[in-house]
Amino acid sequence: METTSNTGPKTKPQSSRRISFGDGLFRYERPGGTSSWVCRVQHKGNRRDFGLGSCKTVGLDEARERAQVVRRQVEQGYDPQFERRKVEAVPNFKDAAQKVFDIHSKTWRNGKHHGQWMRTMEMYAFPQLGKMRVDRITGPMIRDVLMEIWLAKPETARRVRQRIGMVLDWAYASGYRENEAPMRAITKGLPRQPRRDGHYPAMPYEKVPKFIQRLRARESFSRLALEFAIYTAARSGEVRGMTWDEVDLESGLWTLPKARMKAFREHVVPLSPRPLRIIRRCAQLRLRESPYVFPGFKNNRPLSDMTLSKLMKEMLQPYTPHGFRSSFRDWVSEETNHPSDVAEAALAHMVANKTEAAYRRGNLLEKRRVMMAEWAAYCDRDS
Repeated sequence: METTSNTGPKTKPQSSRRISFGDGLFRYERPGGTSSWVCRVQHKGNRRDFGLGSCKTVGLDEARERAQVVRRQVEQGYDPQFERRKVEAVPNFKDAAQKVFDIHSKTWRNGKHHGQWMRTMEMYAFPQLGKMRVDRITGPMIRDVLMEIWLAKPETARRVRQRIGMVLDWAYASGYRENEAPMRAITKGLPRQPRRDGHYPAMPYEKVPKFIQRLRARESFSRLALEFAIYTAARSGEVRGMTWDEVDLESGLWTLPKARMKAFREHVVPLSPRPLRIIRRCAQLRLRESPYVFPGFKNNRPLSDMTLSKLMKEMLQPYTPHGFRSSFRDWVSEETNHPSDVAEAALAHMVANKTEAAYRRGNLLEKRRVMMAEWAAYCDRDS
């Protein structure tokens, strides 16, 4: 039988070795053959070692640069380990944009805005900025993104600019960037966009009665919705999103909850006989128990935002559905003696003067009911 002795010679395990490269930079070589860089810093009587990475992936020049950064951070009172963890946690632009969308979209009332916000980012911002860390995005990078669409799609470009700035400002506020987005300077570096008048093309009110007669030639939910919008001077989005529980046919009132209003304030619309007939006709045509008075083609969805605009183009009209609000407002000014504040209340406009708004707490409902009845009579004059 073979025996072993405890008194035989033993092999001493190899120990790690430390090689100095000056200024506190060392390379640690371990028994297994691995090695790494370490920076030793002594500050105010305290000595600490900071790892700089494996020697397989970090060369000597880069190790010296990293050691210099560590020493500078310690001298300025920062903790290099904390700063490194913070840098490693910096999100890329796409992830940051998703975070901003998740935070702010909860307060948006416009469904169209929900869809457009991320879609414009995916089309115009993410291809160049999506994978970039937010702390590395510079002004010239943003300018190059905007330059491609600045003149060809001016309105879209302005929205993309605002949304990029929103993401980078969030990154700055969250500690991921050292400065805010330089959006004002970027805009100065872009060419001047074509001038816009800022108004929706509006049909002259004199043409509205004949247009309504043409509108009644064929019946569809889109035509009924547009006619209803004309009679009520409501925004097309408010009409398209109208639900059955908002309507009181007996009292002739349409009550829009504040969540659906631009000013985030409840709005009551008095309905004259013609709008009431439109609603009753929609009740006869009601399909699939839809909650919407003017349903779209998809189940439990209202008419799309482009439906009424498309209808205007099909009827060869150079005007917009929103422009009928201006038609109504011009009619009030030119053809009636109704006070301006009654017309503004009908349009659900906010009172600009805060003092006046504080004292004007009523909704002028009965005065508006008279005015809207006269507007309906004017629209029906060619019937």
